Amino acid sequence: MGKPLTGVLTLAAVSLAIAGQAFAAGDAAAGKAVFTQNCAICHSTDAGANKIGPSLHGVVGRKSGSVSGFEYSSAMKSFDKTWTPEELDTYLANPMQVVKGTKMIFPGLKSDTDRQNVIAYLDTLK
Repeated sequence: MGKPLTGVLTLAAVSLAIAGQAFAAGDAAAGKAVFTQNCAICHSTDAGANKIGPSLHGVVGRKSGSVSGFEYSSAMKSFDKTWTPEELDTYLANPMQVVKGTKMIFPGLKSDTDRQNVIAYLDTLK
């Protein structure tokens, strides 16, 4: 019984590694430029420095709606996700559609490349 389980776990690990490669390919420097142009007006990258939106320092891997001292919408409070690269990609494509009732009034980043680059940049903020 140990061998089939090992095979399943190995297959799952390979699948996750392949899924993550799309985001690992993002260019953090290009993402910083996209972030500066589209996100920095409302979001800080400094830990504990909230603006109109919460600080995005450490956002990759963080639970949604969890930045201390930030007043989230009830929609975001109940969203209850972890900001994985995949969740961020979906959210950043159309925030108001993904979390109906969010306070984030932003149409989203329509370019897959821009989203991947921003996510690569956000992943450096640890």
